[in-house]
Amino acid sequence: MHTDQITPPPTKRRTRRGPRELLADAITNLCDGKGRIASHSELSWASITFAGARHRLGLVFEGQDAVEAGERFIAALPDHEFTIRGQLVADAAIAEAISVTRPPRLTVICEILLLEEG
Repeated sequence: MHTDQITPPPTKRRTRRGPRELLADAITNLCDGKGRIASHSELSWASITFAGARHRLGLVFEGQDAVEAGERFIAALPDHEFTIRGQLVADAAIAEAISVTRPPRLTVICEILLLEEG
């Protein structure tokens, strides 16, 4: 009697999501999922007592509903209470916003300073 070996599918390796990915998720949620992150740069930052990174994100909102979500994002970002594991948002600001009427499109550049907790 011959039996075939059943090979289980390979287990998915869970990659650890760092502050960069968690910040991107938080920004996407704050945009109601209607903004697309077109760029995301990160620069290490440190003071005598803190270490972290300054993030610069470029977001694009296309279509009237998305533009309205982008306008809400602009209003909400500076005072938003982020929850990012192991990180504290020390500063969040809109650096630039460019709006086009036809077709409706809003481009937003925001800068966020994340500090390591601990």
